Amino acid sequence: MPVKPEETPSAEELVSIIESYLAKHLEAAVLEDGRVIFDLRLARCQVSESHGRCVLQLWSEERNMVRTVLSAQHRTASLRLMTRRMGAPKPTSLEIVPNKDRRTPTSRDTARRQYQRLLERVLARRFPEAKPEGFTSATDLEHSFGPAYVRGHLVRGGKGAHAEAVIAVGSEESPAMIDGILTLGLLWLSHCREHSVSRRPSRHYEGLKVIVPRGTQQTTAERMAWLNQAAAHFQLFTLDERSEELTEIDFRDTGNVASRLVRAFDVDAAIEKAASSIERVMQLVPIAGRKRVELRPRSAGEVALLLHGLEFARVRQATAAYSFQREEEITLGAGAQETRLTAENEPMCRNLLEALCLSRQAGGEHADPLFRMQPERWLESCLRRSLEEMLPGLRGEFLYSQVPAIGAGERGMLDLLTLDRQGRLVIIEVKADEDLHLPLQGLDYWLRVRALNADRQLRGTRETGAFEREGYFAGAEVAPRPPKLLLIAPALRIHPANETVLRFLSPQVEWELIAVGEHWRNELKVVFRKRSASMGL
Repeated sequence: MPVKPEETPSAEELVSIIESYLAKHLEAAVLEDGRVIFDLRLARCQVSESHGRCVLQLWSEERNMVRTVLSAQHRTASLRLMTRRMGAPKPTSLEIVPNKDRRTPTSRDTARRQYQRLLERVLARRFPEAKPEGFTSATDLEHSFGPAYVRGHLVRGGKGAHAEAVIAVGSEESPAMIDGILTLGLLWLSHCREHSVSRRPSRHYEGLKVIVPRGTQQTTAERMAWLNQAAAHFQLFTLDERSEELTEIDFRDTGNVASRLVRAFDVDAAIEKAASSIERVMQLVPIAGRKRVELRPRSAGEVALLLHGLEFARVRQATAAYSFQREEEITLGAGAQETRLTAENEPMCRNLLEALCLSRQAGGEHADPLFRMQPERWLESCLRRSLEEMLPGLRGEFLYSQVPAIGAGERGMLDLLTLDRQGRLVIIEVKADEDLHLPLQGLDYWLRVRALNADRQLRGTRETGAFEREGYFAGAEVAPRPPKLLLIAPALRIHPANETVLRFLSPQVEWELIAVGEHWRNELKVVFRKRSASMGL
């Protein structure tokens, strides 16, 4: 008797399979070709049935993806999906895994316990006059402490009246976890000091020791050098887990932050060169939505079209097939979903842009993925439109977005950069959702902009910084002073820990935390502002 072939799951069944897996694994990640493309702790996901198909939508600050799911197969700890992207002839596979860490939960927990025991042993040997006390990696969501970091105390003196807070991270944790240790360290020091007054006798926490794996200290050292050294005694160490060697790092001698700056190009010329192709795309956009489209040149040969910060099309100079000739091409979509515009798919693209304009408007449905996509870029677009009205001390005519000038690019690009009325550089970092690491991410950008502007060379009769030499702020004189740092987010989306971390920054870092109203898509309005002491009232 012939074996009956296994039936292909229906679209509704595929939706149920994927939703069930995601409900069980709240820290899931999506892999393609073995590479993490979406971390679902940071990205968003929606799976639905549409016209008899299972549609998987994924989006984050970096990219977005829409795939039709053809099949789903459970593996040992993951879910393998066969998917098809729009216009692709062959299906491709995606894998959903429990988390970015490919270790099993058991092996991960075991490694962390072993690291904690090693750390206590190393500290007891290196600091014989002090006693390691209370070390733990237990999750404490109330105070934002996760299991990746081991934290505890080094207690000195017979009655334990003097102590230092200690925080450490093992070499098996992700680079993002390692680079994030200083934020958690400052919160741990603050927590220790706040709770020390309830002890009898009370305990004085003199400082913070931060311990990272050998060879991973650069980011933490750069940041630690710009903390308020009068607020605590900060120390940075690296730990070689094989040799158990603990080495102190002189973070004050980290040198100049390596920065590069791509030369500015003529924005108006780039738009003019792409004018005919831009007009072709605009004809596909509904008339009511055209006034909301932004033109954003990415280079002299590429212009992006955005709707409330969401890039939906681009016009670029490309190499023609079978020749070295340059030709202009138009693509729609984002990231891996780019589709070249042709006469054949023009009607389909028109329909997609109609749907986009309907979804992505201030009064749109909050449950709509296109409405929710890239909220920070949407908030940034609102700032670009009304910067001088909202912050009259800034010069809106000099506003650069996504400046490609930050180190080697490993921590992304600057949101917004402009000048104030006195010619001083102003960095604007925008967040639409809670971000524990916002202050130190902003500090990263401040360090690089400061270094670029401090690179003064004599040109003609005066000294100029890198920005002026590379063609930025044409016609304006950029002051040699260090930049100001503005952090802008919706009032209810500012992480409670951000202000704690900001208070530890050096007085030389002038910052301002600006909260806008929750209905910023309709009206951008300042709710409250908090400044560093060095900026005054």
